Amino acid sequence: MENQELRVQLLLTGDEIMSGDTVDSNSALIATRLKELSIGVYRKVTVGDDLALLQAELTAMAMASDVIIVNGGLGPTIDDLTAEVLAQVAGVPLVEHPQARAHLQSWCAGRNTSLNAANLKQAMLPQGVEVIPNPFGSAVGFSLSVHDCHIACTPGVPGELRAMMDTVLSDLALRFQRPAALNIIRLQTFGLGESTAQQMILDHLSDWPPEVELGFRAGAPQMEVKLTISQADALPAQQRCREQLVDLLGHHIIGEGNTRLAARVLQLLEQQGKTLTTAESCTGGLIASMLTAIPGASNGFHAGFVTYQNSIKQSVLGVTEASLNTEGAVSEAVVREMALGALDKANADYAIAVSGIAGPDGGTDEKPVGTVWLAWGSRDALRTRCLCWPVERSLFQTMIAAAGLDMIRRTLLGVDEEPDYFTQRRAS
Repeated sequence: MENQELRVQLLLTGDEIMSGDTVDSNSALIATRLKELSIGVYRKVTVGDDLALLQAELTAMAMASDVIIVNGGLGPTIDDLTAEVLAQVAGVPLVEHPQARAHLQSWCAGRNTSLNAANLKQAMLPQGVEVIPNPFGSAVGFSLSVHDCHIACTPGVPGELRAMMDTVLSDLALRFQRPAALNIIRLQTFGLGESTAQQMILDHLSDWPPEVELGFRAGAPQMEVKLTISQADALPAQQRCREQLVDLLGHHIIGEGNTRLAARVLQLLEQQGKTLTTAESCTGGLIASMLTAIPGASNGFHAGFVTYQNSIKQSVLGVTEASLNTEGAVSEAVVREMALGALDKANADYAIAVSGIAGPDGGTDEKPVGTVWLAWGSRDALRTRCLCWPVERSLFQTMIAAAGLDMIRRTLLGVDEEPDYFTQRRAS
């Protein structure tokens, strides 16, 4: 099928999704990746772990689709039904697949465990399937054509699905002779909302070329700006738009592709041969967690301190009793002393320190919920700022942790210009 619109449906399985115990992020991942082949999803259905319902839904889908991607139900337990359902819909028996069994044996050997009967269930697949390798989990994926519909079955574990999508896409591209992937430039930003960025573009880039599709994907803490083209002759226009956006959005741009704030900070630290430490109160170690989630973080990050109680601020970081009593824990004096204490303890070049009121309780008229003091920099050039970010607790922690990383990023880049969110979030 060449240059025709494919009818693609997603079937998500599992009682945990139906009950809300698990949030479905996999369908978004699948849909996003399919767009790389100019393929859209026209219908998505979620069904619990019910054999009859799954069989009826998959049968109906197969009669009305070119492609179905089934997600979930590949595990070793009795409520993992995908293989059995596909076998019934296709009218074929379940048989032990040698490639799936070999994968299970290798997976168990790598964990020094025995291959038991429960795991062997994952090797019983519909006769005639093609295996989709799973580099991380015990269950392979598999695909089969039923009623001229290509059905690909994938695992519900997000990390496993993510690792297998390249294979799924490659198979679809070959099977349906899809055109080359869209060319997408992704700019990662921090400190700008969608509406602000859109208005800036409307005000300053009014001659935006129609062949370059502009898109935004907001998230916490970053926002992605996407420039998408579908034709090779639009590449020059896409590059011009990229250059214009870099000039317009300036240092709010962290990087391109999938760049994350923490990764960019660690990259700059390594390039400059410097180290960073953290002293956290209201963020509870989130800044350190963001950093250590990046492989190789130990090159630039040796230690972080979570000093939640005032007594620990004193005993661990050397914050003075006078500052705590006179100014309070959420104050410029205390956050400066936290940063300086962390620099001494870790023998680091740079520090981020935060102390604030995450809520929902604890605020006052003088210091309402969302108030935070932030300190960043080196011993000789330590800067501070008081902000107010009155949002839900976990979002507050995420945004404040990101703001701390962003200010260190700007410091390492030698940027003196203050970000827009300093004005927007200035404490009154």
